[in-house]
Formats: sequence, C-alpha cells, structure tokens
Amino acid sequence: MSEHFFSLEGPLDALPGDRQTRAANLSGFPELARRMGGDPWRILERHGIDPRTAKDPESFIACQSLVDALEYCGTEFNDPLFGLRLALAQEPDIFGCVTALCRSAPTVTEAIEKLGEYMPIVHSPESLLELVENKDVAELRWGVRSDLGLNEQAHYQTLVLFMKLLRMLGGPRFAPSYVSLAMNIRSQDLADIESQMGCQVRSRGQVNAIAFPRHVLDQPVATQNRLLYRLVDGYLSRVKSAARTSIVERVEDYVRGALPSGNCSVERCAEKLGVSVRTLQVRLSGSGVRFSDILEHQRIELAKEYLKQDQMCLDEVAILLGYSEQTSFGRAFKRWTGSTPQRFRSVQTATAA
Repeated sequence: MSEHFFSLEGPLDALPGDRQTRAANLSGFPELARRMGGDPWRILERHGIDPRTAKDPESFIACQSLVDALEYCGTEFNDPLFGLRLALAQEPDIFGCVTALCRSAPTVTEAIEKLGEYMPIVHSPESLLELVENKDVAELRWGVRSDLGLNEQAHYQTLVLFMKLLRMLGGPRFAPSYVSLAMNIRSQDLADIESQMGCQVRSRGQVNAIAFPRHVLDQPVATQNRLLYRLVDGYLSRVKSAARTSIVERVEDYVRGALPSGNCSVERCAEKLGVSVRTLQVRLSGSGVRFSDILEHQRIELAKEYLKQDQMCLDEVAILLGYSEQTSFGRAFKRWTGSTPQRFRSVQTATAA
C-alpha cells in the first residue's frame, strides 16, 4: 500500500518574487478602463505590464508597475478614487488560497492572523499586515515594505478588499467603527468613501487601518471548515518554511505545477513570473542551468515518485508529466534511466516487499 496520502512535495504553483504581486490585482481593470473611455492594454503596456500576463490572475507583475498604472488612471480619468472603484468590482478571492483559508477558519481572530502570516508568501512579499487590539476596538492595519512612491489608489483598493473580507468573516451584522488612511483625502471625496465603507473615515491618519468592535475577534466564522482549514494551513506552512525564492526554485515550482496541463514552456514560465523570456534565460544561465535542464530534471524526479505509487497507471503518469501518449513517456524514461517504466516499477515493488 502506498505511504503517500495527500502529499505535496512543493508549491502547487510558482510564488511571487521580490517586489512582485499577483496579477489578480488587475481583475476587472480592462472593463473599468474601457467604461471610462481608456484603452486598458495601452495603459498596461505603458507601465511595463504585458497584457498576456495581466489576463492570468496567477501570474506576477511588478508592484511598482501596478501602483504606477493605478495612479496614472486616477489622473488620466480625473477620478481620485479609481482604486476604490476597481476594488468594488473585485472580490477578496484575488488574494488566492489565503482567502480560502480565512473563510474556513474557526474564528475571526485566527482568520486575520493567517491572513497576515501568508499574504506575503502567496500574494506579495511587499504586504505588511498587523492586527492591533485595544480596549474596545481592534484594528486591521496594512502597509508596504518598500517605498513605492505615490500609491493612494493601491491603498484605496486594499481598503475596499479588506473591508469585504472582514464583512465576509464577521457576517451580516459586521459594522466597522472607523477607517483611518495615512493620506490627505479631498473633502469632496470623503462622503463617497464613507458611503461605501459605512463608517467615519479619518484622513491623514498615522496608519492605514480598519477598526471594528473588539468582540468581533471572538466570533466564529460562519463558513468555517476545520478539515479544509487544517489542509490549507498545513500546505501554506510548508510553502512558507521552504522559502523557495531563487530563480531556479521558482522555475522548478512552475514546472511542477504546469506539467499536467501539457503547456509547460519557457515562454509560459516567463509570463507567469512576470519577466521576459530573455531575462529569464539570462538569470537561469547565471545559475548555471537552462530551462530545458530544469524541465527534464523535474520530469525524472516526478516520474520516479509517481511510479512508486501502484494505483497510478502508466497513462496517468504520462499525462501528469505533460506527455500526450504513454509511448513518448516510455522512450524518455528509458533514455533517462536505462530502464522502462514497467521494469522500474517492478523493481521498486520488489524492493518494498
């Protein structure tokens, strides 16, 4: 009997690198830009964001490019609340599996703590989150680790998304106490923001924060699911401890996640990581490897792992490794190891007996 049960050897997909964030932040951007009379793809290209990358929420873009694009839209469309309007069309799910973890958490406290722990891992290393508890209120505070210059629109976007997340966790009776924003808000915009947030908004605060009654932290989350919570938390904990941040490790993670799709390529990998193909190849060369080397090594290692699992037929193994047919996989495996997949499996079974 196989000893593997819901085993994960590494991240299901690549993770954001230094000063990057998930392209999911641009969800709904094309529609909003067009509605305001702009060309969304021209705007993105103007700020160094490949439109193909922007269409894939699991890809990564530079934080600075995102911030600059949002600020540009605020000026270009004469809308000082562009980031807020963008977030109104989005959902907290743009944070990826961290949102699923929060949704399944036992209590609001545990959900927010996990949000702060894993957001920098799976969404953006630039994320800074802190839960501060006072006598009567608690504050969810946020910021960024690097100086990104003027980034008011990004903070408006974050405000709305975090408010939606808190309302999801706190239930229909959740009511914020106040919002604090560390920026100078025009008096004519305050009423609009307060209407959307449902509470007083404090301009020129010391920090960016959403405050709410402290007792909310002890509330159970209505959508809690302890099994899902343990599985996702365990997975993210392993991803965090692995700290796979080098370019080779990030490409390895991409390959492992992309192989079953049958569309694993250096071009797709570059898009996923938010860099050009040439930049990716140069960085890999600097580490002494090529994309094809990583692809073949991962296929070899995964093939051996899959063949140890008796319940997987050879057709399934071939598909998981990105081959359209078993014969192609068989020829490749014999070239790698000098043995056929069937013989390798037989030897492993005999050894384990």
